[in-house]
Amino acid sequence: MLRRLEYKCHFCSTCEGLGCVGEMPGMGGAFSSANFIENVAGWKKLAAQTLPQTTDSPAALQTSQLLEKLQEEGLSLPAIRLAPMTGAVENVGYQDERTFYFDLIIASCSAGIRLSIGDGCPDEKLLFGIEAVKAANQFFPKSKAAVFIKPYENARILERMEWSKDIAEIYGVDIDSYNIITMRNKVNLEKKTAANLKELKASSHLPFAVKGVFTEEDVQMITQLKPDIVVISNHGGRIETRRGSTAQFLQEYGGTLKSHCDQLWVDSGIRAFQDLVVAARLGVTEVMIGRPIVTALCRDGVKGVIQAVHTLLPTDS
Repeated sequence: MLRRLEYKCHFCSTCEGLGCVGEMPGMGGAFSSANFIENVAGWKKLAAQTLPQTTDSPAALQTSQLLEKLQEEGLSLPAIRLAPMTGAVENVGYQDERTFYFDLIIASCSAGIRLSIGDGCPDEKLLFGIEAVKAANQFFPKSKAAVFIKPYENARILERMEWSKDIAEIYGVDIDSYNIITMRNKVNLEKKTAANLKELKASSHLPFAVKGVFTEEDVQMITQLKPDIVVISNHGGRIETRRGSTAQFLQEYGGTLKSHCDQLWVDSGIRAFQDLVVAARLGVTEVMIGRPIVTALCRDGVKGVIQAVHTLLPTDS
């Protein structure tokens, strides 16, 4: 790996968007990182509003009490999945995309979390992800990943689904990538409709996901499509669609979305065990984690990622 000082992450004590304001490319976000900051703050606010307050108890006791409360409600914690991330050179400061993907996938497997890979420009970004998951099978047999593809014309999406068929457990379209204007113009992304996506869903032999649901228009489209999986996400605050946090969006629209899909996932801003509890109580079955995993990898390698996951999800839970 590279020396720490060459990474674009500032290694803040808490990853909440304050140290990298406006740094795109880099680890920051749109609107001078406003949505990145709101994502993290939104989960804290929702936890304070909805969870029993046990501030006078040790952290371990708080965790135990929250788990007991979940069990009483017939709920379980969401699974943790690596968020799809590319652009390692320009955004993270890694030496090359291939090395980044191999390091990230192995570290995530070592930490026991589920995998995702994404695509980008050039196509080698997706191909490196596929290669990395195949390589991980030498050490972690039967490793599979959710494969998230940008909203190209359907023929190109189907082509990429074929490329990744050996390592995919889920196919998904990252619909809000359309709102990255430079990417849209560079590779001719489409604004997807329910009809477009129904064609892809019908062609998939695996569960089909729609990632990047973050507007009322998206919600209406989901009610028509009824995909297997809906992922509420604003790309960690990197997409210029609307202001707000994924926690707030989940609270407002989660019930509607849940009634039109088999599984509801959420991405962006999740930093604490309490966030997982809040997500579970709002019907979420998986959460996706991006920056904290990458930051831990850059700072401390595989050990750092394992520690980051254990901090979020205590081993005795």
